Amino acid sequence: MSNKPTFLRRAAAALALACCTIGAAHAAATITIVNINQPGVGFNDRTPAQPVGGNNGRTLGEQRLIAFQHAADIWARTLTSPVPIRVEAVFEPLVCSADGAVLGSAGAIEIFRDFPKAPKANTWYPGALASKLTGTDMASQGRGHIRARFNSRLGLFPDCLPGSGFYLGLDRKAGEQIDLVAVLLHELGHGLGFQNFTDEGTGEFFDGKPSIWDHFLVDIRNNKAWVNMKNDERRLSAIGGATLSWNGERVYKAAAGILAPEPQLLISGMAAGATGGKHRVGDASFGPQLGQNAVTGELMPLIDQASGGGLACTPLSPANAMAVRGNIALVDRGACAFVTKARILQNAGARGMVVVENTDDPVSPLGGSDPAVRIPAVRIDKATGERLKTAMYRRSRTSSGVVASLGVDPDKLAGTDWVRRVRMYSPEEYSPGSSVSHYSVDTKPNQLMEPSINPDLTHDVLPPHDLTFPLLQDIGW
Repeated sequence: MSNKPTFLRRAAAALALACCTIGAAHAAATITIVNINQPGVGFNDRTPAQPVGGNNGRTLGEQRLIAFQHAADIWARTLTSPVPIRVEAVFEPLVCSADGAVLGSAGAIEIFRDFPKAPKANTWYPGALASKLTGTDMASQGRGHIRARFNSRLGLFPDCLPGSGFYLGLDRKAGEQIDLVAVLLHELGHGLGFQNFTDEGTGEFFDGKPSIWDHFLVDIRNNKAWVNMKNDERRLSAIGGATLSWNGERVYKAAAGILAPEPQLLISGMAAGATGGKHRVGDASFGPQLGQNAVTGELMPLIDQASGGGLACTPLSPANAMAVRGNIALVDRGACAFVTKARILQNAGARGMVVVENTDDPVSPLGGSDPAVRIPAVRIDKATGERLKTAMYRRSRTSSGVVASLGVDPDKLAGTDWVRRVRMYSPEEYSPGSSVSHYSVDTKPNQLMEPSINPDLTHDVLPPHDLTFPLLQDIGW
């Protein structure tokens, strides 16, 4: 093959530029925002706005642009590149409903391979990274390197997640709103290269060639890298559950100083039988955090439904209160918020709460916030919950013979595999746009590049708080 670089466009045809551009000055890299909104909308929306959280823009559009520049400045201070990075950005209506919404998206506009100084031959690189590596702007005809879109209707209309709009402040005090700066940092991370160009749904390489991402993805079950797999192997690896890891040196070294020990449920006792041992859990964003000093008690199922289930959404009956008092309560997911269940169980004297998932989805954390909750809580998968209920079938009113300890595994980092490589998001059902191109949801503390924006995120992309930049360093930044 000749040394002429090959490129393919990843986005739609170029849009006419509108208004102006602004850039980050005096930085290790320069990131320029190219405003492609039409007059009067998006970044050019003239709706008056009051200053909020250090954002002193006087209109909605100005505040959006200031928040965007703030996020771009954070990335500009982090990166090193001789080539200015252009981000074609727009606020426009995106898919949303009263119960959920697309916050935004971003990605490389063009990808390149076999360019001068490319670290790996026959391998696709995103445009901004390819330009950095070769020292020349690779974008065609003055295009941007990254295309970014964000939801202009979020929280502003009754059919688009009303009451949960973007928080435009710069101070991380979003409360119940969605922190726009955190969303922007996440999406810019994708555009810089935190994304795969292989079709995870089919396992096919883009134009028959792997991306730099494929060199670092490893299936835990056979320790095989995606770059060495066949199409169907990659397709199955993307939906393997907790079976896909990142095999990059920078992420591996940084993880030990960032990630906490993995939360766990340890089951023992005379009646435990085959359920005895360690079980993976999703811990809670409310209540005390799990630690080395485990909270231990007999596990007792709550039964307040005709079906034999227990929801704990209303004050407990005397029999249920007696069963959980001084013990750890096992309840089913559904019908009310997790914090509601925890408060009710706490009021009844329970020492902790274990929530059983009601779908076949993998384990995920428990969301919610309530400073009044003082007992620990975790979530377990549906199959584990059913086995525990079976083990407790022959119990007395106050004793099950199954002992539960809620704590952490000191030998395992949260969100890592058995050799401490950080796991990637590979749910059992393929999720376009989310699968493979994010960290696992059970990293702790929550990481910027998980598939959801968590309310406890810092505006950091670097250790000792975050693993985003170490991954970008692994691929060449």
